[in-house]
Amino acid sequence: MAGSTPNLECRMYEAKYPEVDMAVMVQVKNIADMGAYVSLLEYNNIEGMILFSELSRRRIRSVGSLIKVGRQEPVMVLRVDREKGYIDLSKRRVSEEDIKTCEERYNKSKLVHSIMRHVAETMLLDLEDLYVHVGWPLYRNYGHAFEAFKVIVTDPDSVLDSLTREVKEIGPDGQEVSKVVPALTDEVKDALIKNIRRRMTPQPLKIRADIEMKCFQFDGVLHIKEAMRKAEAAGNDDCPVKIKLVAPPLYVLTTQTLDKEQGISILTEAIQACTKEIDKHKGKLSVKEAPRAVSERDDKLLAEHMAKLRAANEEVSGDEGSEEEEDTGMGEIDLDKATVGITE
Repeated sequence: MAGSTPNLECRMYEAKYPEVDMAVMVQVKNIADMGAYVSLLEYNNIEGMILFSELSRRRIRSVGSLIKVGRQEPVMVLRVDREKGYIDLSKRRVSEEDIKTCEERYNKSKLVHSIMRHVAETMLLDLEDLYVHVGWPLYRNYGHAFEAFKVIVTDPDSVLDSLTREVKEIGPDGQEVSKVVPALTDEVKDALIKNIRRRMTPQPLKIRADIEMKCFQFDGVLHIKEAMRKAEAAGNDDCPVKIKLVAPPLYVLTTQTLDKEQGISILTEAIQACTKEIDKHKGKLSVKEAPRAVSERDDKLLAEHMAKLRAANEEVSGDEGSEEEEDTGMGEIDLDKATVGITE
């Protein structure tokens, strides 16, 4: 399997060409007189063509509004000439369901391909050879290699130990004999497992909701704190809830979970518990942003916003301190004597 200059180019699937009436992901390369030339991303960038008549069901006023160089999109396979390598494609015949199915399959295949290529590159292996003995058998056995990779995260031996390859050896009598051996050496197997676990171990999602909470009753601050405690009590070990003050009256509720729906549900319950408690004391809670999954960028923006608010508060505090010092200075004057002096 090893080599000094390994081949790192290979299609994602065992079939060299896609089947007719199959939706495939393409990237537009250039636009010619009759149509657009594209690369089939799942088939090692072999070339296909979308005729202008297959761009849209409606009359085309501007080709540029329908297709752009560099764009990736699903299209339908109309014809495949395996001898000449011609592939005719259609954009207008792809249904919404086809688009969804194609995008899901392509995203899974792209991740599998990225892992396989990285292992081949780092271990100096021929990528197509790795697909022949590992990738494509997993596609056959599991429907998609992505599903096999998910199992490998927790139980690699059950998947990989069943894969074998046939090698030729010279026997004691000088005759060539075939021998069945594991498809992967221990080193390559370890590298593959390590890469799969690094890329496919589920990462917790951060779920966040933004609320405004006010209570102008006596001991209103205490009532708000109690409402915050009720919100946090709605969480559990899998979905702990935290609530933080951004700047009165704005608060954020957050949780981290592997299950997006569960996280949103827990934060919704936390808001309900918080609302119920603050309502008892004639306070008011309004949801500014409903529970939703947020990215690292969203977190960064929130942190920057909170830092600005803290800085602004510190500036205000500093100004207030200066005024207090001035007041203290005035307080050292004997007002009675000052009054007498003025009267006199």
